[in-house]
Amino acid sequence: MAQLEHLKLWYAGKAKNWDLAAYELRQLTNSLAEAAIFYPAVPVSNVTTLTEPLLSIADAIAAGDDRKFAVSMRTLTEGCNACHSSMGRGFIAIAVPTGGQPPANQIFSPSGNSRKK
Repeated sequence: MAQLEHLKLWYAGKAKNWDLAAYELRQLTNSLAEAAIFYPAVPVSNVTTLTEPLLSIADAIAAGDDRKFAVSMRTLTEGCNACHSSMGRGFIAIAVPTGGQPPANQIFSPSGNSRKK
């Protein structure tokens, strides 16, 4: 699930839909915490090392800073892959999406229905 949330977080941020990005970041953060709790093979320390990039993404979302968002997502992605490698699962490699088309079943651009701040 975390891989899908990572993907959706990226596309929400690229579309500058900061409300959706914040939601997806919460979903991703919860999934990572659950992985550390429910899967004994995932060391808690592997998940806690992702705290800094997750906080950096949260800051970028709060500021609406797409440049910081992109840099922070790359750092998070590197951390995810480092965790996979440390557990002997380097074959599970993720990347920041490079294609322009997000998954076809969700609209990522902000709409007039998003909450007002």
